Amino acid sequence: MIPTLALAAGGPTFSVSALCENCALAGIAQSLFTVQAPNGEPEHVPNPALVTTVPIRGCHFEPLRALWSPSFKSTLRDYCRERRINLIHSHEIWTQPNHAAAAVARELGLPLVVSTHGMLEPWAWRHRAWKKRPAWWLWQHRDLRSAAALRATAPQEVDALRALGLRNPIALIPNGVDLPEDAGPKPENGSRMTRIPRLQVAAGGPAPGKRNALFLSRIHPKKGLLNLVAAWSQARPAGWRMVVSGPDECGHTEQVKQAVAAARLSEEFDFTPPAYGAQKQELYANADLFVLPTFSENFGIVIAEALAAGVPVITTKGAPWEELRTRQCGWWIDIGVESLAAALREATSLSDQQRQEMGRKGRCLVEEKYAWPHIGREMSDVYQWVTGRGPRPACIV
Repeated sequence: MIPTLALAAGGPTFSVSALCENCALAGIAQSLFTVQAPNGEPEHVPNPALVTTVPIRGCHFEPLRALWSPSFKSTLRDYCRERRINLIHSHEIWTQPNHAAAAVARELGLPLVVSTHGMLEPWAWRHRAWKKRPAWWLWQHRDLRSAAALRATAPQEVDALRALGLRNPIALIPNGVDLPEDAGPKPENGSRMTRIPRLQVAAGGPAPGKRNALFLSRIHPKKGLLNLVAAWSQARPAGWRMVVSGPDECGHTEQVKQAVAAARLSEEFDFTPPAYGAQKQELYANADLFVLPTFSENFGIVIAEALAAGVPVITTKGAPWEELRTRQCGWWIDIGVESLAAALREATSLSDQQRQEMGRKGRCLVEEKYAWPHIGREMSDVYQWVTGRGPRPACIV
């Protein structure tokens, strides 16, 4: 189960859907419970030929960013009984539907697996702590301790879970990524942005010959966009522009735009609408560099997507991507403006061929470790072990 499949919810919407599909392909029958998005908000639903999606009506309280579904628990409990469900896998934490899933697992004696999706990382734990701490002691801590296994996507997420006193077995399984068919080198004369005029912006649209750095994620304070504006102002790479795409959260887009205007960078920053599916792949295909200056990520699915598209990446040590440095496919830097400005200067001073070679190495890394079929098999092995049908997988720590 996952609280929402709304497109605006970002990475978990897509990664959970893909995980379900690939576990189904590995032989584990899947049903996915979720709360319907309000007011016809767009959703991403798994392939119905592989996964049965069960949407339940609920209420969304925007001022508190809260979610409530009175019938979620009873509907899930009845469904588990009728379909003889063997295991519940709950994605994310804090919400009433997540608590309901843990309660149903206890009532029916079913093994519970919980993926926290980075929501207990230090930065996330401190963010809005005034409402998380009471929830932790009232129910969330008990729900997590009752899990037969937790799932983390990176070693630093394992550390965060252990630091909170959780001693459950942890399945260390990264998120997966789809491999685009065309991630070949870009033309000699620069960017391919002119191929996508539908993404032109009010400032005048794509400029021929410009190189493009791309930020693609939720526009949220934790993503570090204000640091990016300050760093770009210091670096001012000639012949480059910054493309920013993603759904707005808590009005942060306007705050970032104001910072861009104050730094007199409006001609160098393009804000495009949130992109999904083919449009998102177009953005990656036309990027010469990907930048995610985040304060905290449990994985960072957009980093893997950029690498899969053959794009070198700059991200911070708030994301678990030391492989960018060890595999020579990007920059893994300290959080902060100075280190980001230095990485931007270095990345934009390379030749096209040098960046393309880094992108090729990144694509090889994703093919080797992060392709979805491999991730689906690993998760399926965990399900088999937790239900007593298979040996302990190597990913359990």
